[in-house]
Amino acid sequence: MSTAAPTRAPHSDVPTGHKPDEGRVGAGLFDPKQLLKSLPEAFRKLNPRVMVKSPVMFVVWIGSILTTVFSFQHASDWFGWTISAWLWLTVLFANLAEAVAEGRGKAQADTLRKAKTDTIARRLLKDGTEEQVPGTALTIGDLVVCEAGDVIPGDGDVVEGVASVDESAITGESAPVIRESGGDRCAVTGGTKVLSDRIVIKITTKPGETFIDRMINLVEGAARQKTPNEIALNILLASLTIVFLLAVATLPPFANFAGTHLTMVVLVALLVCLIPTTIGALLSAIGIA
Repeated sequence: MSTAAPTRAPHSDVPTGHKPDEGRVGAGLFDPKQLLKSLPEAFRKLNPRVMVKSPVMFVVWIGSILTTVFSFQHASDWFGWTISAWLWLTVLFANLAEAVAEGRGKAQADTLRKAKTDTIARRLLKDGTEEQVPGTALTIGDLVVCEAGDVIPGDGDVVEGVASVDESAITGESAPVIRESGGDRCAVTGGTKVLSDRIVIKITTKPGETFIDRMINLVEGAARQKTPNEIALNILLASLTIVFLLAVATLPPFANFAGTHLTMVVLVALLVCLIPTTIGALLSAIGIA
């Protein structure tokens, strides 16, 4: 005996699987609006409790303070003022890079949250009809229908049909993948887009526990866990900083023995040139991004 074909609910003004045109998050690397928004945070990161987390930049921060004090004591020495300005700019640039990376991450989280909220799902009822509900209203066991052009409203498994799915929003891979019922290719992720055919998906996650929710929580997490590579690189940079610090500390005795005087500004400038300042300045920003 054949079963009746599912009937669709009346037409709604809200498009199925609608996803607003959010635009590109952080459209440019040097987006002026993002830079201006992150500038106050860069100054707040001058707090020593924040700076100490980056050993290399903490040394530059201390050097900036020392050269500034020296410049006030020798107000006519323009070399000291120039070095102080460059050191403070270096520290601020490092903080700004980290603040911009954090800001872009939060903007991406806002975009993901908005997309998740605005996605409309076609929930399949027991009598074979469909109803349109917000994607956030789906729970474990719900059946949803997705066709070509629809955004998958939640994490689940394909229980009927086969379709080509664009997962670039989640994985970054531009090539579409095949998702079908049964086997190891049935799992789909919310936020991905169906490119062809029709599939029925059974939701397998509770509201607030989807992959997108976990991504949002990861981006907005107060304490970011450093990767093993980042920790190892931090240790290497700290070791090099200590080595160069000891090397610079031995120069004044040799200079005095030779009858030459080296000012603190010269020593600090030499130390900053020797230590891996560039890598240290961008390490946190790269880790966050």
